[in-house]
This record gives sequence, structure tokens and C-alpha cells, in this order.
Amino acid sequence: MKHRLRSHLAQIIALVLVVTGWQLSRPPEPSPETVTSVGQRFAFEQHPLNTATTTRSIREVAPAYQKIDHWISSLGAAVALADFDANGRSDDICLIDPRDESVRLQPVPGSASRFGPFELKPTGLPYDATMAPMGCVPGDYNEDGKADTLVYFWGRSPILYLRKADPLTAASFVPQELVQPYKVWNTNAVTLGDFDGDGHTDMAIGNYFPDGARVLDPKAVQPELQMQDSMSGGYNGGHNRLMLWQDAVDGAVPQARFAEASTAFTPEMENGWTLALGAQDLNGDGLPDLYVANDFGPDRLLKNVSTPGRPRFEAVEGIRHFTTPKSKTLGLDSFKGMGVAFPDLNQDDVPDMVVSNITEDFALHESNFAWVSQSKNVFEGGRARYDDHSEPLGISRSGWGWDIKTGDFAGDGQTQIVQATGFIKGTANRWPELQELAMTNDELLVDPAMWPRFKSTDDLSGSNPNRFFVQGPDGRFIDLAPQLGVENRGPSRGLALADTDHDGRLDYAVANQWRQSHYFRNTRSTAHPFVGLQLVRPTTQCRGPERSGISPAIGATVTLRTGAAGVRTAQVYPANGHAGVSSPEAMLSLAKGTTAADVTVRWRDVCGARHSADLKLAPGWRTLLLDTDGSAREITR
Repeated sequence: MKHRLRSHLAQIIALVLVVTGWQLSRPPEPSPETVTSVGQRFAFEQHPLNTATTTRSIREVAPAYQKIDHWISSLGAAVALADFDANGRSDDICLIDPRDESVRLQPVPGSASRFGPFELKPTGLPYDATMAPMGCVPGDYNEDGKADTLVYFWGRSPILYLRKADPLTAASFVPQELVQPYKVWNTNAVTLGDFDGDGHTDMAIGNYFPDGARVLDPKAVQPELQMQDSMSGGYNGGHNRLMLWQDAVDGAVPQARFAEASTAFTPEMENGWTLALGAQDLNGDGLPDLYVANDFGPDRLLKNVSTPGRPRFEAVEGIRHFTTPKSKTLGLDSFKGMGVAFPDLNQDDVPDMVVSNITEDFALHESNFAWVSQSKNVFEGGRARYDDHSEPLGISRSGWGWDIKTGDFAGDGQTQIVQATGFIKGTANRWPELQELAMTNDELLVDPAMWPRFKSTDDLSGSNPNRFFVQGPDGRFIDLAPQLGVENRGPSRGLALADTDHDGRLDYAVANQWRQSHYFRNTRSTAHPFVGLQLVRPTTQCRGPERSGISPAIGATVTLRTGAAGVRTAQVYPANGHAGVSSPEAMLSLAKGTTAADVTVRWRDVCGARHSADLKLAPGWRTLLLDTDGSAREITR
């Protein structure tokens, strides 16, 4: 009897400990009153970007991948906001819809019908059904003052679409190979920046499947058609590349030439399954550092130590403290990085980093990251002085994360975080099989034939809601997406932010996978003063013929020195993350009643020289021309 009682008592104590541990591990829930109070600062109108009809939800794939064709078909939706028609506002959209593999340019819903929607097609270039677009990156690639775009793919290297003439139609763009002749790449991320400091915008390219792998070719039989060789340390993916700007031609047949900097990345930096890239000047030296978010292995933070024409990076890791798990140490994680953005979470004027991972309850629960700076010199002592604060900040858990963007949607100086989520939508939950796969021996994992089935009817986090994190009064972020009607349940991929109508309210667009995509117009009623800046540079060459025109000053930095309501710095790097490109603008909130703000702008000119200018600006939107003589003056567009 006593033995039986002791046994029951032990079971009861064990149950109490389990329940207590579970309760302690649950994040605190905000009160309904707090949710209502915080949510009153936001309001959005939802507008469709494409048809709701879905006639296709899967791709033809190589025979090696037929068993997991739903998994292989999980990417492709992408969105960018830009000013293609030169009306002075980023109210045009480049949308990639995997349902018909289209790359479409169109005005933002509700804006004037300035041009009719049209598709960009690679006329005259090698292109077939084994290739699929994955992202659209607007930019002025031949530096002639007109908005071009780059489209990257699975199945081939990227294509530049260079603008040649008005009016804005499909015929206005000339398709050109980025790489001659084209290569078989499988690209999932591109970011822009002047990486070598020579005054011209370069591009970093993140590839996923091994180079040469014809993933979408139903006739392909190749050794390159493989999966990752580890769930936590996979290094057999495609090679990442840095493409340096060389020269350009404008006119009737525009051209832009980029060359690969083959020694920019070491094998440790370039080999991985990259899903997102982020450029940001973390230490204020005028050179963009690079965050590489890798699937199936550690992310990389690359410190930029380049000189003009000689790009070079150093991989920098974080400090593992006594209580820090290895996977919560920057550069040592084993998670599935799929997005990155650079807010200033602790308002110390040093960029922080937020990163998407897989955080599905009762499935694969990793953690999103909130890498918060611990020093003004973030590379002090050769280490990355960032610690993860995602759990205390309330943003560690969100589902199967993808692109992530940050901005001030309330206009009061506080940072909000939007995140796309969801993987594949079906009717049969395949998380048990995926959990088994995650424990499979690495020697078997690389062979797709050893994987469980992931077909069109199978589901993995297919009903995840998108997230809209808002900081509450206790400092923790609260997901208000359901209350605001922006949860948009189902697989989503790319996010793009812009004040599309220049009313001082930040809008955004979401690219959804195999379903209708949407634009969310900010309709909040509360007005706040702000300074909105379009920072542009003259296209006159440092060496060469005179040219007229202006281009976005990629890499320029704005610091608000007085009148700041909260967010005080901004850097112009629009193409960070996964499958989403925001406008190349800076918008900073001012304290109520502010009639003029002191602003410092820093930039690098077309000759590579660095400049800084102090200005006093009244609230509102304006365009600043950042010139080679070091002046920053307002112009009318």
C-alpha cells in the first residue's frame, strides 16, 4: 500500500512539475484592454493585387524531386514597391505570381491610372518552362536616371530589364543577361549596396540549390539534384556571389555591365542554402556589412573590409554567454533563416537585426532572432556585439516565418514588425513526417528519395497568420494582426513597404504563394509630423561623359538630431530580406508640435568620396540632391 501511495505521489508531483514548467514557458498574454488600447493607433484597407482564381498550385520538377514536388513548389511569390513612372512616389508595384510565373508591373490600387499593367518577358534571351522567377529588384542599374529592374530565377542567372524610353510599357524595357552566357543558378535573394566603396551600386546574390541543378526540368537527371546534407549544418547548396558594377550605356539600347568578384567570399561565406540577404552599415564606416540568412545551417554576419575594386569580408560571430544556447549565438545557430531586417530596437542609433526562422508550436520550434546591439562598436574585439532578445521582446514565436520588415506605421516614432508566414497549404498534416525527417541521418538526408512524401494535398503550417508586432507598454511586442484584419492566413512570402501616396502613413504589400496577393493602405486617423526624404544622386560620372538625371542614393544614412519622437536613424537599403523590396526612401517621425528638425545626411558620391551635410528641414516629404561637392539641397521633381 505504501509503495502504491508513493508511486501515485511521484506521478502527481511529476504532473505538477510538467504543468508548472509548461505554464512558465508560455509567453505572457496581454490583457484585452491593452490590445484594444495599443491597436487604436493603426488601421488598414486591404486591396487585391491580382486575381483570386487559382488554376495551378504546383510546378513540374525534376524526377528526383517528384516525391516532394509540393515542397519544391513552395517559393516564387515576390513583391516590390518603386517609382517606375517617375512621378516622385513609390506607388508602382512589381509582382511575381507563381500561378502563371508572371512578372507584372502595375500601379498601386487606388492610385491614378498612370499606365496599364503589363508583363516583363525575357524576349530574345534563352528561357523555357524549366525556369521560374523568384524575385524583382528595382534599381537604376545603368545609372541613367530611369528605373530599371532585375528579376532573379530558379533555373537561370538573373535578367536585367533596362528602361529605354517613355511611355511606360513592356516595350520600354530591354532585357539583358546579367551573366554572359547565362548560368544555371537557383536564386532566392538579392540585395543592393556599394560594397567596395567605389561610388557605384553593386549586388549580392544568394543562391539555394547547387549551381547547375535543373530543379524544374522534368527530364533532368543530375548529381546536383540533391537536398541539404544536414538539417543544421548544410553547406552543399548554391554559391553566393558578389557582382560589382563596371560600366553602363544609356540610350536606345541601354546596357549595364557587372563582374563577379570571385574572391570576395571565402567558401565558409559562400556555401549554404541562402534564403535572405541584408545589407547595412553596422559600424558607421560607410561600407555595407552583409547578413546572410541560411536555411539548414548557421547564418553569417560578414563585416565589410573592402577597398575600391577589392571587395573583402570577414565572418564575425557573437559572444556565447554562460546562459546562452549555442543556437542563440550569432553565427553559430542551426536554424532556418528566411528573412532579415534592421530596426533600432533599443534606440541607441546602432542598427539591430530581426531574423525569421521556423517557430511552429508542437512541431519544429526554433526561434526568431532579435539581435540587439550591446555596444556602439558592434565589431569590438573582433566579435559581433549582438545578443538575442527575441523571447523577452515577445517576437521569438510566430510560425513558419519568411520575409520580415520593420517600420513606423503609427507615425509616433515606435517600431513595428510585419512578418510573412506559412509554408505549404493542403489537407493532410505532414508535421509528424517532417519531425522524423529532422532526425534522419545526414548521410540519408541529402537524397530526396529518402524523404517522406510532400505532395499537393499535404500541409505544413499552411494556415499560419501573417504577423503585425506592436510594442506594448511593458516593452514586449504584441501580435495585433487579427485585430487589425491583416493576418492574411495562408502561405506568404515577400513584403514591401512604402508611403505610396506621400501622406505620411506607411503602407505595405504582401506577396502570397499560390493565392491572391494584397496591398494594405494605411488609413489611420491620427496625424503626426514627419520628415520624409527621397535621397538622390546625380548620374554624372566621376570619369567619363557628362550625363543628366538622378538616381536613388543607395546606402545613404539619415540621422534626426532634434525633434525625434523615437526612431532617429534610417539607411537606404531597399532590397533586404526575402522576396520583398521596399521603396528607396527614408521616413522619420517627429515629436508633436515640431516645426523644424535638424537632420544629418551621410552618403558616398559617384567618385567614392564620403560626405556629410547638416540641414534644418520642415516636416513633410522632400527630395534632397546629394552632390559630389558635398552639398545636400532640396530639388523639385
